[in-house]
Amino acid sequence: MPLLPGTDLTVSDLCFGGNVFGWTADEATSHALLDRFVDAVPSTQTAFVDSAEMYGNGLSEQILGRWLVEHGRDRLVVATKASPGDKEHPLSAPEIRAAAERSLRNLQTDHIDLYYAHYDDETTPLEETLSAFDELVQAGKVRHVAASNYSAARLNQALAIQREQGLAPYVALQPHYNLMERAAYEDELRAVVADRGLGTLPYFSLAKGFLTGKYRAGESIDSPRAKGASAYVGEKGDRVLAALAEVADAHGTTGSAVALRWLADRPTVVAPIASGRSVEQLADLLPMLDLRLTDDERDALDAASA
Repeated sequence: MPLLPGTDLTVSDLCFGGNVFGWTADEATSHALLDRFVDAVPSTQTAFVDSAEMYGNGLSEQILGRWLVEHGRDRLVVATKASPGDKEHPLSAPEIRAAAERSLRNLQTDHIDLYYAHYDDETTPLEETLSAFDELVQAGKVRHVAASNYSAARLNQALAIQREQGLAPYVALQPHYNLMERAAYEDELRAVVADRGLGTLPYFSLAKGFLTGKYRAGESIDSPRAKGASAYVGEKGDRVLAALAEVADAHGTTGSAVALRWLADRPTVVAPIASGRSVEQLADLLPMLDLRLTDDERDALDAASA
């Protein structure tokens, strides 16, 4: 029963990535995906969905918002992000205020559960950015704030400013982290997150789809993610896929579910973020909610991906 540190948000073991809404999944499919996801989440948790203002230039949030109106706001924990787009100073106070208002309108809600700085903005003083986020929390428009794509140094600096000035703290970090991409997070960021009591919500949890096992040398897959996934084809990729297949076979499940459960079990991780463009693809991910790996299985995956 994952509790996002520093909050009262009890979220699902898997966070569904809303980047597909209005991109690779039309509105009807997106709503079917949300229905299926919410139905699969245990009653002790609340289904967790991640979006951003830049996904579909607001379309992802709008599609999610129409689902919320139809099904009820209390069925989801909603995260979204203030994104750069073509803004000159994306995390300046005026831009953050405007972005939050757009997201609230798109989502047709009066509050955002978790609101991220999508990317760091070194053109704006951190004090200005963090004060603007704090204003949103004090106004009740945002419940909690978080960082995405921050370096360890900048995250440390931001957290220090928030503590010293009594501002609403970042409670989570969204980094690029998965079985194929470990060093950037584990070498520096994880220590900051652990020391400051944050939760980690990794994106690209399936390595742009590579860990589904569909992308192999010599095979052509019709997917907008194919180019990114193909970058992992090679000796290490083969080793990881083989380890995933062995564990998946032992549990009668999918390699995708195993990869997501491995990530969910990592120190500091609250819930990995993953998506599917069809209900069938989502079905391959959902077994991770009930999957339990042995220590030996986790060790084998660690070794394969080292």
